[in-house]
Amino acid sequence: MVIRVGTRGSALALAQSGQIAERLRKITGSPVELVTVLTEGDHSTESLASLGGTGVFASALRESLIAGDCDLVVHSLKDLPTAVHPGLRIAAVPKRADARDALCARDGLGLHDLQAGAVVGTGSPRRAAQLRAARPELTVADIRGNVDTRLGRVAEGDLDAVLLAAAGLERLGRLDATTELLALSDWPTAPGQGALAIESRDEPSSTLDSAFASLDHSSSRLAVQAEREVLARLEAGCAAPIGATAELDDGMFFLTATVYAPDGGRSITSSHALVIDGTAAERARHPFELGARVADELLSLGAAELAPLGGQR
Repeated sequence: MVIRVGTRGSALALAQSGQIAERLRKITGSPVELVTVLTEGDHSTESLASLGGTGVFASALRESLIAGDCDLVVHSLKDLPTAVHPGLRIAAVPKRADARDALCARDGLGLHDLQAGAVVGTGSPRRAAQLRAARPELTVADIRGNVDTRLGRVAEGDLDAVLLAAAGLERLGRLDATTELLALSDWPTAPGQGALAIESRDEPSSTLDSAFASLDHSSSRLAVQAEREVLARLEAGCAAPIGATAELDDGMFFLTATVYAPDGGRSITSSHALVIDGTAAERARHPFELGARVADELLSLGAAELAPLGGQR
């Protein structure tokens, strides 16, 4: 049996899907091949905000999976809509990589070393809002393109810096381009950032189900479920300026989320925690309970009026 792994065709997508494919080969002993799928987000040059965000990278992969062109697909979890897709399931969430954002600047500069007027590129409304809040004297440029293209614009002097996901840089072997890793306590990132989602058809497959169980990392799954529940309760997509960080530590489950005004002028934060206890079924509900508490408080504090939250979930 050849296991077919659906993936986007970008260098980053191929790198992370290739890592999953190699793990599947070792677990199952079966040959594994990558099936490249072109998505709307790959061929469009429009900004993520104008495209509607989340679904632009996932829809074509899901269509390929449903059509039987592949046996599973690998998503960057932050790009995956929170709504359940009929006939599909998130079969595994491997151990999460670094969830932080990385600043990649000329001359080895950190965020607070950049001179007033320096141009920082990002395609993320969340990162843009955080930049405007932290350094309102900087110029934020809306950019698209793959990691090498963005880093190239810094090297060529077109931009003074770019903000990228540390996990993506690490998977591409480009973490050396980082000049500062931004602490999650001050700079929360997109719900699910750093994590991958392996999606499959919602049907039994003895070989793959066993492999999925081996790939799944329970604490990573719980953390990203809590972060994504905030998005779901806010009915928000990835075009919304929202950062969220969940952590499991010493029997406690912590979740903090922040909604930013697009101009960076204001933000609203909510933090909650609960004790991890009870039966397995009760513990499985913890992420949804915690995410609901945080999202409901954000809404009560005016998050819906502060920022555009609508998006494809």
